[in-house]
Amino acid sequence: MNRPLHPRSAIAAIAFAILALGVPTRAHAADPTFESHWQDGRAELAGYDYRVTRYGESRRGQAAMITVTEPFSESKRVKADHPSRNPSDTVEALKVNMVRDFQTGIYDYNTMTSIFVRSSDFSLMKVSFSSAEWCGHVYEELLIDRSGVRQSLRSYFEGEGGDRSLQWAPNGVSEDQLLVLVRGLRGDYLRPGEKRTIPLLPSAILRRLAHRPLAWVSATIERGAKPEKITVPAGSFVADRYRVRTADSREGSYWVERSHPRHILRWAWSSTAAADRRASEAMESAELAGSTRLKYWDLHANGQEGYLKSLGLAPLPSPSSVPTRRR
Repeated sequence: MNRPLHPRSAIAAIAFAILALGVPTRAHAADPTFESHWQDGRAELAGYDYRVTRYGESRRGQAAMITVTEPFSESKRVKADHPSRNPSDTVEALKVNMVRDFQTGIYDYNTMTSIFVRSSDFSLMKVSFSSAEWCGHVYEELLIDRSGVRQSLRSYFEGEGGDRSLQWAPNGVSEDQLLVLVRGLRGDYLRPGEKRTIPLLPSAILRRLAHRPLAWVSATIERGAKPEKITVPAGSFVADRYRVRTADSREGSYWVERSHPRHILRWAWSSTAAADRRASEAMESAELAGSTRLKYWDLHANGQEGYLKSLGLAPLPSPSSVPTRRR
């Protein structure tokens, strides 16, 4: 399906030409503040062409990333219904909902990861994950504070469910949290060419599809010294690339739009353990197909699924388009 180029494509091409001359194009002072952009009462919606390895084969699907600020209860670890009643217990969270849908033969997978970070410093507070497919469904919740990580896992597999805890690793980062950190929404996560080694908590979808226990791995993350020009279904952009190499034999890359609002344009994970077929499970890639900002919670009427076109996403068949079966 051919899609029109993103409206910023021409600007990105000019910016890349300027970068080639060594003139920086990201003017931090000219960007909107975090508060003016993310507290405007709307959500950022981004659609992605998505691929993931499942049962040893590459599967094609689609993904949606919904990013929004909301009040969050520190004690209950959920969205606060009445934040003004208990302001000392309420913080502003930046929430990222990542929805991944893909087909495996006769049946499909529908997964969702929710990441909650403090909007003030992007420290992690909670990650929840669900997976539904024809064999059953799974729900996992991670609650994070200074004492560590508390995991509650409910699975249709006998040996997987239960409650566990994990000590928090100093300077630890969740792989799911990287979807926020590398965007540099309050300033760059790493300087150009900078590298650091961190304890990494592998993503919820990797743990699910590869049946891995909750455990830290060592990882290095490095930002490219120079920007790159990349083309995705949404258009052509100038991007900063972050590379991640993990001690569990994986390599990942995130290409982040250099100009505001710093969308994640593409991400890709692969296994370096080529001889181990199981290691390829949940290796995924995605490319931005479209983005917009909307009060999507008000767009639930029949006919409003047309907004999905701006995200490059395909809606489910509407009732009027499903043929009636003759008896």
